[in-house]
Amino acid sequence: MIGPKITVVLRRRQSGGSPCVSGSWVVSDLSSSVKMQDPNEDTEWNDILRRKGILPPKEIIKDEEEEAALAREQQSVVKTYESMSLQELEENEDEFSDEDESAMEMYRQKRLAEWKATQLKNVFGSLEEISGQDYVKEVNQAGEGIWVVLHLYKQGIPLCTLINQHLAELARKFPQAKFLKSISTTCIPNYPDRNLPTVFVYHEGEMKAQFIGPLVFGGMNLKADELEWRLAESGAIKTDLEENPKKQIQDHLMSSIRSSLPTGRDSESDDD
Repeated sequence: MIGPKITVVLRRRQSGGSPCVSGSWVVSDLSSSVKMQDPNEDTEWNDILRRKGILPPKEIIKDEEEEAALAREQQSVVKTYESMSLQELEENEDEFSDEDESAMEMYRQKRLAEWKATQLKNVFGSLEEISGQDYVKEVNQAGEGIWVVLHLYKQGIPLCTLINQHLAELARKFPQAKFLKSISTTCIPNYPDRNLPTVFVYHEGEMKAQFIGPLVFGGMNLKADELEWRLAESGAIKTDLEENPKKQIQDHLMSSIRSSLPTGRDSESDDD
């Protein structure tokens, strides 16, 4: 369709004279002669009209790939929430959207339940002294899921004193387990001193492990982490040690012994 024509009059001045009409030209209105296009179509003309404000900004249509990326981003946000502690959930509460609120509440309740369970377990944290009268209540009836580490000792025995020091340290480190000590003859009448120190490990009233006598502990060279490893092997505690500390000492000792032994070449030179 041809649009209306526009007449353009051009004037020019002669030297020293007034302007005069020199002619006229007929110019077609290009905007009217262009066929109507889709305003959402991606064309140069539509871009010009959008810049002039004649057409509204082009609507951005999300394709499947963009929607998938958005879904992955939302999933990553949920995973971040899942990894938050109870305190972190509370601190970031204002950043949660309405859509996330139900999920956040679920995570919050989960973290709260975990925190309460931990607090219930962390009820010990020290090495306590008991007598023979307390034995049944404190050891055999300690409660469901409770691990008990009992050290039978006597004053005046250096290794017993050392083990009490190590157990006091481990009790603070592992407050979920109950650490106890008792003079041997108050718990077991006529218990022989040659069996000291003695450590019993109980779980729900049932004995799970026993360490009896000084040789078992390796004497006064016993370290706290070595005792920790032994208790972890019995199940009483969960250690973050990756291997038996005693093994490192043994490996170093064997390496020293091997390096001090004569080689075959040395033996042949001696024979000569």
